[in-house]
Amino acid sequence: MRTLANNNIVMPQELTAADAVKIINSGERVFIHGVAAAPQALIRAMTDRADELKDVEIVHLHTEGPALYADREFSDSFRVNAFFVGSNVRGAVNEGRADYIPVFLSEIPALFRKRVLPVNVALINVSPPDKHGFCSLGVSVDIARAAVECADHIIAQINPQMPRTLGDSLVSYADLDAVVEIDEPLLEAAPPVLTEVDRAIGRNIAEMIEDGATLQMGIGSIPNAVLASLGSHRRLGVHTEMFSDGLIDLVESGVVTGEEKRNHPGKVVAGFVMGTRRVYDFIDDNPQVLMLDIAYVNDTAVIRRNPKATAINSAIEVDLTGQVCADSIGTRQYSGVGGQMDFIRGASLSEDGKPIIALPSTTSRGETKIVPFLKEGAGVVSTRAHVHYIVTEYGVANLYGKNLRQRASELIKIAHPDHRDSLEKAAFARFHRT
Repeated sequence: MRTLANNNIVMPQELTAADAVKIINSGERVFIHGVAAAPQALIRAMTDRADELKDVEIVHLHTEGPALYADREFSDSFRVNAFFVGSNVRGAVNEGRADYIPVFLSEIPALFRKRVLPVNVALINVSPPDKHGFCSLGVSVDIARAAVECADHIIAQINPQMPRTLGDSLVSYADLDAVVEIDEPLLEAAPPVLTEVDRAIGRNIAEMIEDGATLQMGIGSIPNAVLASLGSHRRLGVHTEMFSDGLIDLVESGVVTGEEKRNHPGKVVAGFVMGTRRVYDFIDDNPQVLMLDIAYVNDTAVIRRNPKATAINSAIEVDLTGQVCADSIGTRQYSGVGGQMDFIRGASLSEDGKPIIALPSTTSRGETKIVPFLKEGAGVVSTRAHVHYIVTEYGVANLYGKNLRQRASELIKIAHPDHRDSLEKAAFARFHRT
């Protein structure tokens, strides 16, 4: 494991992207910085070397932008081994040209630190060094903190458009092996347009959130709908694996103050950020925001210390006993385990905490998302023993302390009316009574 900011300073080489990626050799494992921090110039340069490389393993969380290395034509040169399946590698995973590692987000840094998955080369995207010689990992600290500590070599894209974030994000310029100066906009994700179903779910969840609660939320329409419904709340805190634009108005209006948090009171704590330039500018050099190692952010023991920890997570489908599938559609891998279980368990152990799973009652094709049985091959991300609250646009089902038959009854009440009769019949066939 490398010691960052060492005293034997050897300044990194300033190279072109094409020359910098020559550090990568066949058969090595390469980490790629996640989400909007994915270093596009270095990715393109590495892929341009496909004819020279063989059996290079690529590991990363979700990355924005094209994953050229996952294209079929490069399958002899590169193979993705993803911790989370985003849209840019989903086809490759489901066609067998790439792999997926099911793992809690909180445990990924240990895979690097314990050398279960030793990192040979880390490709990262960082801010220019400050006056003390430190660059920042910017929008993505999460598992990148551990990757840069453990990598044999670090190739950095020095990007003036990367925000300088505080917390565990700082990397000494002297610890970089090669740097490439690239002025490149970060990729952005525009806030989704909210449907009436989204807004109804958001209102249902907002009614559950108490003043002084500490929130965890993700990206997408339902988290944004929840945030849009919290304008009358007070003294909220944030301890979350990620956040987006929807949080900014609540901070600036004084709804989010963090004053009742026990861990880092007054601070917004996160592992990564994904959104528009507005949120990237918001976190830039902002002492109110701490970007921390995801092994800490998603540690159940840390999450539970904050009172009223309220975790809001999504699902693809939920069966009548409360099993939550959130990462696959049958055998087809769609996303990943991520941090759902970290926060569902942490919130359930928090004083007055609320672990919440939210989903629309039906798919875009009108199929029920509350089902008698999960699809064959579906992954259970949150077990029925961990689940407390399920929320749809039709209300809230509290499953805590309920037996299997009672759970089915509560879930049917929040299913779409068009599917309640068939769900009642399925529940009767299984439990022999209603």
